[in-house]
Amino acid sequence: MHDAFWDHLKEQLSASPPDFSCALELLKEIKEILLSLLLPRQNRLRSEIEEALDAELLQQEAERGALNVLRLSKYILSMMTLLCAPVRDEAVQNLDGITDSTRLLRGIFQVLGLMKMDMMNYTLQSLQPHLRKHSIQHERARFQARLSKQPGLLDHTAKWLGRAAADLSALPPACPDTPDSASVTCPSPNEAAACPEPLSPTMVLSQAFLNLLLWDPDDEEFPETLLADRARLQELEAQLRRLTVLASVLLVASSFSGSVLFGSPQFVDKLKRATKALTEEFSSRPEEAMLTVSEQVSKEIHQSLKNMGLAALSSDSTASLMGQLRDIAHEENCVRSVIDQRIHLFLKCCLVLGVQRSLLDLPGGLTLIEAELAELGQKFVNLTQHNQQVFGPYYTDILKTLIPPSQALQTEVESL
Repeated sequence: MHDAFWDHLKEQLSASPPDFSCALELLKEIKEILLSLLLPRQNRLRSEIEEALDAELLQQEAERGALNVLRLSKYILSMMTLLCAPVRDEAVQNLDGITDSTRLLRGIFQVLGLMKMDMMNYTLQSLQPHLRKHSIQHERARFQARLSKQPGLLDHTAKWLGRAAADLSALPPACPDTPDSASVTCPSPNEAAACPEPLSPTMVLSQAFLNLLLWDPDDEEFPETLLADRARLQELEAQLRRLTVLASVLLVASSFSGSVLFGSPQFVDKLKRATKALTEEFSSRPEEAMLTVSEQVSKEIHQSLKNMGLAALSSDSTASLMGQLRDIAHEENCVRSVIDQRIHLFLKCCLVLGVQRSLLDLPGGLTLIEAELAELGQKFVNLTQHNQQVFGPYYTDILKTLIPPSQALQTEVESL
């Protein structure tokens, strides 16, 4: 349809005498787009565009057959150069050498579409703090109104936090005492995230949010404060499961092909793309999916070794590789279990220390999915932070009843 429209415009402009009906509509729309890109204070440019692309004047020129579409297009390009974001400079410059009116108008429309999107993103970004604040206040007010009518509305939330506190209390000490305080160094992110002592509001909330990624779909006692985010949490859980399988495949494959192949970013990216594509149906058909993955990974390794002039895997190694990859279909698979625990540890670290710091000390087996982990971690942190901002006062009241009072903990509770 797009091609047909531009072909029709070309026919109109090439006719004798030229038909400017479509061109006038385009110029009118271009004028509206240019005006929408202006800031309120840019009155001089607004007046200039209004004058140069005045609809009545253009109509009169068209009726006399004197409408110079190419000249107007060049003027529009000069305005786009002034108004576009730096990232669009090259695209605008590339249009400058086009002398065919139809091609030039088509290119102008494409770049103006990108410029409109840039302006929308800029507007949303500038409004984001206000929108976030309004959203937090609105959600809290709506929940409070419901809570006033249903005093037991926080029962499931209290149980959810209580389970997290119980989970942490049941954990064995992960940080042995160090008698010589002078020898104590700052813990790594993984060590910091793994230490359950002392029991604190921050750690209880972190554990509680992590437990949501393991929530039994049949458990109807989902915390009331997170019902609006349940679909997002389920998507994060699905994304975590896919990453667990992906990292498990890469770990097994690397143990057979060594650092030569996995030292090549191109090979790793190719293997990742293939695995992601083949495991889309993993949840419903895990064994079938992993059978296909094992065949494809084995094929990729063999071909890459051959291309690099290296010795191929023996038949026994190939059989072992494919067998270990197929075993990833089972939840009790040791590689999959370890990777799953390490990803959960990474997410816990993200909640305690932040995503960027957590990425500096990734547990073994996760470095090859660093970019994917960063995306997952940021989504998880954003969701939890927004939830804490909305429902923090309710969590504070519940946590005061779960954690033995102390001055240090009291201070932390009040800071939530």
